[in-house]
Amino acid sequence: MDWFTNLFPVGSVAYTVIAYSLTIAIGLALGKIRFKGISLGSTWVLFVGLLLGHFNMTVDGSTSHFIKEFGLILFIFSIGLQVGPSFFSSFKEGGVKLNLLATLFVILGMGITIAAYYILQGETSMAMLVGVMSGAVTNTPGLGAAQEALTQIGSNEPISLGYAVAYPMGVIGTIMVMLILRGCFRVNIKTEEKLIADSKQDNVDKPEVLTFRITNPKVNGLTLGEMREAFGHNAIATRIFDGTRMFVPQITTILHTGDIIRITTRDENAGLLTLLLGEQIVYEWDKVEGDLVSRRIVVTQNNINGKTLRQLDLRGNFHVNVTRVNRAGVDLIAAPNLALQVGDRVMVVGPIEGINKVEGFLGNTLKRLNEPHLITIFVGILAGILLGGIPIYFPNMPMPVKLGLAGGPLIVAILLGRFGYKLRLITYTTQSANLMLRELGLCLFLASVGLESGGKFIETVVSPDGLLWIGVGLCITLIPGLIVGSIARFMKINYLTICGMIAGCHTNPPGLAYSSTLSETDTQAVTYSTVYPLTMFLRIVVAQCMILIFA
Repeated sequence: MDWFTNLFPVGSVAYTVIAYSLTIAIGLALGKIRFKGISLGSTWVLFVGLLLGHFNMTVDGSTSHFIKEFGLILFIFSIGLQVGPSFFSSFKEGGVKLNLLATLFVILGMGITIAAYYILQGETSMAMLVGVMSGAVTNTPGLGAAQEALTQIGSNEPISLGYAVAYPMGVIGTIMVMLILRGCFRVNIKTEEKLIADSKQDNVDKPEVLTFRITNPKVNGLTLGEMREAFGHNAIATRIFDGTRMFVPQITTILHTGDIIRITTRDENAGLLTLLLGEQIVYEWDKVEGDLVSRRIVVTQNNINGKTLRQLDLRGNFHVNVTRVNRAGVDLIAAPNLALQVGDRVMVVGPIEGINKVEGFLGNTLKRLNEPHLITIFVGILAGILLGGIPIYFPNMPMPVKLGLAGGPLIVAILLGRFGYKLRLITYTTQSANLMLRELGLCLFLASVGLESGGKFIETVVSPDGLLWIGVGLCITLIPGLIVGSIARFMKINYLTICGMIAGCHTNPPGLAYSSTLSETDTQAVTYSTVYPLTMFLRIVVAQCMILIFA
């Protein structure tokens, strides 16, 4: 290998790129291998990195540290942007329950670590066991917090070795918990997906298109604007046929008995509308001659981002009606206070001239959606790092607690994904772009951990202490996961939600990556992000407290 090291000296940019490229390429190739339908996916990158590190393919420490942390930031930030729009609704639906289970998860792990300390009667220091605990739950910020606490008390114990030994089994153990729960409870993934789909439909104001014949004499002579007060803003009149022509109604349109009116609303409003207007009928609108057309237009103009339908006043300006808005595959009622976002698909009904004008106004240039909005990404990362660096002080604690480089960017990304339009930031990214960013970050992170830990990994693993640490780490990984996962299943929580919760409680990106292969739904990622912030905070606090109390 002398010719190779002479050509590409260790520590050079070329050598570093080769090391990472080789690790990631081989790892991803092995990740495509399935055994009985199960694959470890991107997790193989970690194990290839450990193997190459064992054979002295090392990377400069500061370079490896930067790539590892930056990869983790990219991975976490892209997840936050993806799940941000649905994060708060999911938290309302079951987030409190999930976070209580996550708190129990952390407490059980801490209890097992303390129990191991007393069972071993001091043969392994608490500091090293905290390192093992951090590795068993794949929590790098917790390890960093523990190392910082050790520095405060004047110790330089190499607890990162315990972390490195426990980490691989922490990854495997997380996946083992998911597999064991799946087998014990005889989970059918298709059934779980259907339950999730049904639940989403129940929790979304799904628009229904209803047709009424006005027979109530009290309506005769009233304007549509006057009736809107009775309809409410969740009922949108889109077409009227008065017996001679079909047209888009305006606020000033006068209603008459005998008119046939088409309304987009919630299904539960059918009874109220029948009481107000008359009888609900089935009507073949397509057979009515007229100059009205309907078209789905994609919002691609940046200046539309964050503006409500009331502000845009498409009905008044273009004489068209917006019947519904499709966002991320979900149809929403076009209520006046609904804020449009780039990427929304708007269903518009009206005369062809008005439709063409609205199309130019909203954009409808699909090519623009493929343009990356890097300003949002880097502004978000900057804000996330600043948030993660804010010290949080607790009474009787000699040092502050921080969310770190993972927790801060995740929280900011979730907030941007949900509220970024209010700051006029474009948070829309195509699914392929988001996945590319996420996988790149994950692979860089895993490759860095493997290459850093590979040098002493094998000799540590085969030593008596290494085997002991692996055993303790497996207990910390498996026992809380199986207990909390079983409790969650008995509480009728969906299996895919449990997988996301387990990955989030372990702050385990590879576990999330594996759980994402079980189903194409985003439930696992949403749940992961629901429990991740609190879990990350608790693991940082627990690691520091255990060091300061016991060490």
